[in-house]
Amino acid sequence: MQKATFAGGCFWCMVTPFEEQLGIGGIVSGYTGGHVENPTYEEVKTGTTGHYEVVEITFDPQLFPYERLLELYWQQIDPTDDGGQFHDRGSQYRTAIFYHDEAQEKLALEAKEKVAASGKFQKPIVTEILPAQTFYPAEEYHQGYHKKNKDDYKADRAKSGRDEFIDQHWTGE
Repeated sequence: MQKATFAGGCFWCMVTPFEEQLGIGGIVSGYTGGHVENPTYEEVKTGTTGHYEVVEITFDPQLFPYERLLELYWQQIDPTDDGGQFHDRGSQYRTAIFYHDEAQEKLALEAKEKVAASGKFQKPIVTEILPAQTFYPAEEYHQGYHKKNKDDYKADRAKSGRDEFIDQHWTGE
């Protein structure tokens, strides 16, 4: 098993696209990239800790290759927005791919170039490709939030604009 770490705005919305895929061993919502040890959600949501909200995905590359994870990741985000994602604003909601080894870095950079060359976006692709840093799991109530709080999750996602963006830019792929 290997790990992949993706920042795509609200971590609740980044769990569902990956969780039902064959070869995915687990997904943990959490924080990475900041300067505070063991940050809390209350600290991270202020945007002052430097952390991103992320999902850390454990996967079997034989069943679900990293390239496929990258394809699915790009289809969940607006890679041109450096101020957050959809209705979630702030540095903690920026997009980034945190690579765990040189092979992941190379594939992530290639995937970013492919998205930039696709012609889907008029603005530059601002999603960062960064080395993996210490990962801090989010509080338990954030884990599987979409299952524990179905109505709240659905309402939040519906008002976010994420699904409309995905339909406009990625449907049919």
